[in-house]
Amino acid sequence: MSNIPSDLKYMKSHEWVRVEGDVATVGITDFAQSELGDVVYVELPTVGKMLAVGDTFGSVESVKTVSDVYAPVPGEVLEVNQDLVTSSELVNSDPYGHGWMIKIRLTASVPTTLMNADEYGVVAV
Repeated sequence: MSNIPSDLKYMKSHEWVRVEGDVATVGITDFAQSELGDVVYVELPTVGKMLAVGDTFGSVESVKTVSDVYAPVPGEVLEVNQDLVTSSELVNSDPYGHGWMIKIRLTASVPTTLMNADEYGVVAV
């Protein structure tokens, strides 16, 4: 079974979000990175881009495929993880830590449709 931290919220498309105040940190789950295989490139949005829930904000390219990444919360891109430009493998080695992708300043409340760890555990099999 994949590593599914209980302090995060999840999307069915395998993104995670950690909300601290009005800032949400977003990445892809351990399950997603294991399905993708070795990540070789991560495309991220520009700071200032406005996102609605479900908007594509970037993509992850692995040796197997390219997958879009979706915004789990609405808001403005506050920061992108520049470390992924030169070290995209952080998505594989530390998906919930140094492999985060973007930080979003929330413009509305966190959607109630996001799953908790137990609910996501049923999806990530």
